[in-house]
Amino acid sequence: MRWLSITLPRANIAAQFEYFFAVACNYSLYREFPPETNTCRSMIKSYLTIAWRNLVKNKGYAIINIGGLATGMAIAILIGLYIFDELSWNKNFKNYARIARVLVNNENSSGWYQQWGTATPLAAEIRAAYGGDFDQVLLSSQGMTAVLSTGDTKISQDGYYFEPGVADMLSFEMVRGSRDGLRNPESIMLSESAAKSLFGSDDALNKSVRIDGQTELMVTGVYKDIPANADFNDMRFVLPWQLAVQKNFNNNNGNQWDHNGFITWVQITGKTDMATVTHRIKDVMLKRVDAEFAQHKPQLYLHPMSRWRLYSEFESPQHAGGRIRFIWLYGSIGCFVLLLACINFMNLATARSEKRAKEVGIRKSVGSARKQLISQFFSESLLVTLLAFCFSLVLSQIAIPLFNSVAEKQMHIPWDNAMFWLSGLTFVVFTGLCAGSYPALYLSSFQPAKVLKGGSGSSRSGALPRKVLVVLQFSVSITLIIGVIVVFRQIEFGKSRSLGYNQDGLIYTWTPTREIHDHYDVLRHELLGSGVVTSMAESVNTPTNVGFHIGGYDWTGTGIGDGGFGTAWVSPDFGKTMGWDFIAGRDFSYEFASDSNAIILNESAVKFMHLENPVGQTIKSTIFDKTTTYTVIGVIRDMLQESPFEPVGKTIYMFDKGMWSKNGGTLVNLRINPGMNTREALIEIERAWKKYDPSSPFQYTFVDADYARKFSEEERIAKLAFVFAAMAIGISCLGILGLASYMAEQRTREIGIRKVLGATVTNLWALLSKDFVVLVLVSCAIAIPVAWYFMNGWLQNYSYRTDLSWYIFVAAAIGSLIITLLTVSYQAIKAAMANPVRSLRSE
Repeated sequence: MRWLSITLPRANIAAQFEYFFAVACNYSLYREFPPETNTCRSMIKSYLTIAWRNLVKNKGYAIINIGGLATGMAIAILIGLYIFDELSWNKNFKNYARIARVLVNNENSSGWYQQWGTATPLAAEIRAAYGGDFDQVLLSSQGMTAVLSTGDTKISQDGYYFEPGVADMLSFEMVRGSRDGLRNPESIMLSESAAKSLFGSDDALNKSVRIDGQTELMVTGVYKDIPANADFNDMRFVLPWQLAVQKNFNNNNGNQWDHNGFITWVQITGKTDMATVTHRIKDVMLKRVDAEFAQHKPQLYLHPMSRWRLYSEFESPQHAGGRIRFIWLYGSIGCFVLLLACINFMNLATARSEKRAKEVGIRKSVGSARKQLISQFFSESLLVTLLAFCFSLVLSQIAIPLFNSVAEKQMHIPWDNAMFWLSGLTFVVFTGLCAGSYPALYLSSFQPAKVLKGGSGSSRSGALPRKVLVVLQFSVSITLIIGVIVVFRQIEFGKSRSLGYNQDGLIYTWTPTREIHDHYDVLRHELLGSGVVTSMAESVNTPTNVGFHIGGYDWTGTGIGDGGFGTAWVSPDFGKTMGWDFIAGRDFSYEFASDSNAIILNESAVKFMHLENPVGQTIKSTIFDKTTTYTVIGVIRDMLQESPFEPVGKTIYMFDKGMWSKNGGTLVNLRINPGMNTREALIEIERAWKKYDPSSPFQYTFVDADYARKFSEEERIAKLAFVFAAMAIGISCLGILGLASYMAEQRTREIGIRKVLGATVTNLWALLSKDFVVLVLVSCAIAIPVAWYFMNGWLQNYSYRTDLSWYIFVAAAIGSLIITLLTVSYQAIKAAMANPVRSLRSE
């Protein structure tokens, strides 16, 4: 005992010495991280460790949860990139907020109509009268295609005639030369890609380029290509406006206020705004046009560049919609798909409450506060969301090429953009908090006394929120399914519409020079004689586009006409080549000299004019400041040349006297002999073509392919909606699969007892499936009226539209039930076929 009394104090002293030594050695660490911080860091580390162990332990749950969230987030990322690309349209232009296009709003007996073209003298008038409000007022042509050549190199490119100043207005990034390159009327400015195509790696500056094999011009500037997400992105060359005047491109309309074939662009000063300037200049044309034109009350309107992309479909003179509806559509779909993924997380987390209940009870019993448990569950949610985000980036990178091809974009994930990563981190935190909120609050509310006695810690009504979430999930999915079906039906409805002409074997080719027109009769005789084509004809516009909408027609004899007639100039064989169906009268003919002042009307024009016996009627027209009297010689059934979802416009077909072809730029339409091989026929047509115009490339377009492009916007919507709907259904099925798995696990003993008492596999399958069937039926009851409301509103955008048949909704409901049963059946049959001895052994 004496030894102990001596030893213990010595040991105590040694222990105290070691303690103080350890504290001294780690003083700097304690000073850097106080005890409170260490505790916090340890808790966070503990939370994440436990969360990771739970994921590793429950691999099936982790795959379903992370996979579902990653898919939803990948879709949200892709849609976010799409929306960002659309909202950033044209923002590459430095003067983006101050550039506008001048439009003309008019009135007639049918209401109001809008002209996107303007009169030639308008730009000069605005500069003279309101120059203080503008930095730039420029006149340009419509977009056009020309053949650029140098030596043996020939390329077909799109471009414009523009007044000097366009390079400053559109803030060209000059690679070579200066922005003043268009001061010389014999100059041309090329985009970087066009210059490279023509001259390769050689310097293009001051080199010679021939336009349409006729005019020799000097390259005075090379500018960087305009980005894909901007207007003018196809502008590969710019020609000086003075050259257009010299070539009489504007048909001597320099002083005519009633010919609106060109475009006026403006850039306002920084001291004013679009609304104020619009109000000031709105009556410029009204003061200049003659009394007859003034009855249409023309008013100018500045359409800002910031609204060109998303707000270009005018419903009234000042109110426009357009592609903005796609922003709302895709944005809503992205939010809904992400919501479905979050619902999966919530449902699976709460469904696993039986397994987590004892953990919660023990933690609470040893002193854990509810806020600590909430922090634990939120940390698990954030870990799952972070892993899902990383996986979603991989999915997005894999999917973006396909998404770009469908959406016709050139998007990429901005890996080097700090804002992208900041947005991604915010996105992860927001999604993690949203997805983890309900499980955290629900699981942390369990009573330890109940759960440690074997209860779940919650009442039977705890399953109700899960059922509500499943119903919401399937309601969204079924709504998307119905939407996809309606969009595809609308496309097919438009494609089944009568065209009024025959597209089989019909092609058209553009003539950049006048060589083909000058040798047209010889070429026609040669091709018809060879049997390669059965008919051919010239026209100013393609069979799928009227092109010109002209006013100034008078059929009442009062001198008061009306505007908005589609006007097409064609050669006599155009009707035969198209396959017109005549209701009355006859076609144009070379045999009647009087046909040079003859016109043919379509049904819609006759109805609009209220002509009972139109053949023989005379109609006056003032075009290009020249009044001419025309005689109606025929009436044809409506030929669908514009939107397949809108009524056929009132159209007048005129005999082409060569007015449009003096500088080239017309079209030749050819119907290939159905008895010939198409490839061989095209080779023969090109051979004959090159004989008379060797300087121009032979470029042709099949009319049926050109017409199919009219459905591109709707087909793009349908494809994207189909992909998103499929993903939404897939995410919902992942959730259903997880819930079915845990439900089967939860009812293992019940299933065993039922099997022992004689229940068949079919009985047990029905038992486990019926709850999900009921939920899907409730979802259908909610989704069907919602889908009808939104899709009916969408169809109102089309005058020619399909109907919302009842079987669309029935098909969507049946399809949803089948998908649900297939998803649930795997787990239900697996549980039903399990050996009851194993499940009841513990009893």
